[in-house]
Amino acid sequence: MRYVSTRGNAPVLDFEGATLAGLAADGGLYVPEQWPHFTAEEIAEMAGLSYVETAVRVMAPFVGDSLDRDTLTRLCEQAYAGRFAHDAVTPLVQLDHQHWLLELFHGPTLAFKDVALQLLGLLFETFLQHRDEHLTIIGATSGDTGSAAIDAVAGREGIDIFMLHPRGRVSDVQRRQMTTVLSPNVHNIAIDGNFDQAQALVKAMFNDPGFSGRFTLSAVNSINWARLMAQIVYYFYAAVRLGAPECPVAFSVPTGNFGDVFAGYVAAKMGLPVAKLIVATNINDILHRALTSGDYSAGEVTPTAAPSMDIQVSSNFERLLFDLNGRDGAALAEQMQTFETTRAIRLTNAQREGAAKLFTSARIDPDDMALAMRRTWERSGELVDPHTAIGLAAARSVDLDPAIPVVTLATAHPAKFRDAVERSTGTRPILPSRIGDLFEREEKYDVVHATFDDVTAHIAELATPKA
Repeated sequence: MRYVSTRGNAPVLDFEGATLAGLAADGGLYVPEQWPHFTAEEIAEMAGLSYVETAVRVMAPFVGDSLDRDTLTRLCEQAYAGRFAHDAVTPLVQLDHQHWLLELFHGPTLAFKDVALQLLGLLFETFLQHRDEHLTIIGATSGDTGSAAIDAVAGREGIDIFMLHPRGRVSDVQRRQMTTVLSPNVHNIAIDGNFDQAQALVKAMFNDPGFSGRFTLSAVNSINWARLMAQIVYYFYAAVRLGAPECPVAFSVPTGNFGDVFAGYVAAKMGLPVAKLIVATNINDILHRALTSGDYSAGEVTPTAAPSMDIQVSSNFERLLFDLNGRDGAALAEQMQTFETTRAIRLTNAQREGAAKLFTSARIDPDDMALAMRRTWERSGELVDPHTAIGLAAARSVDLDPAIPVVTLATAHPAKFRDAVERSTGTRPILPSRIGDLFEREEKYDVVHATFDDVTAHIAELATPKA
């Protein structure tokens, strides 16, 4: 399996190279040269497999020759067996005759990012073992990526991680899950800006030769292909338990950066019978506008009770635009350059028509989000966090055949957003015992101005340069 850049002007890499590189040298994102495909019979054979076995089956075509099957199996066992509080890793919970929750929050930091990042940390460590390199991971987080990435690499040899988060714009639980990890290779940076600014700073560091040339950089954000690869697995795992391949399944995905829902798109390209992908946004609705009217224009970020969705620049949308426009890297590079200059583009007819075949979307306002939390608690006895509530509200707003199961991705444990959940339901969710002492732990982080010069100077003081 080889990986190409969405902008068509970066070296073609194998899986190991793409994983360690993170962002492509031309500013694009790596994607597989072609999508693997499973037959209906091969998908049906997954019905009785464990999560680890499913992960190996789904990911093996993407890994290619970079890992043998035994090594991939060992890494999946390390990532999932014992690190997740539920033996199913990503269990399904039925809400009513049609709607289901796919609980993705049973990992060590209580969010769906654990499913990918527990594996990514092991991949980094494995690939570095035969390289004389020290890896400097730089990432941005709107809340959950940071804690999951830090947990995955804290204390690992040959790796430092620098994680930027928008100061005051993540929940207290999200912040403390990052800032109470005191391993010497973990560096938390609070910037005085929003997530889009943090994400832009990370991309700028990768694209600046003067900075990136000094360090061996890699990414843990969903710009790293390996993260999305690991997220494809739970679409297969859920769908086969609800009747796939004989029965199509729809998925509602609360999303800001488009990575989680793009993993569902890849699952469909691989042959999984996905009836519809419902893109659920909050009032920061750039993706909803893009999919409904072709208007991909960034406005100002509005802070909400669902901070992981408070995004106006969805990095992974570039991967979809590339695939829907005939994989024309030069055309996509021009389109994205226009967006980066003007913060606005119109989708081409091919992109709009291609997206409409699989995607629909919904914009959920704060009142409907709160109503979904309250309704789910009263009718199903399930507490859900604000992001999951947005997914549920979107799922119920779409007209689908009642015979098609609708799975909403439950992306975070409700206790990560205790105040918002309590306001809507009257019930305050309890932190699981494994992190019950979170508010007693010491915090450590640095506050840095959200400028390229200030952030790079801060990182350069602490990072290990190339030999």
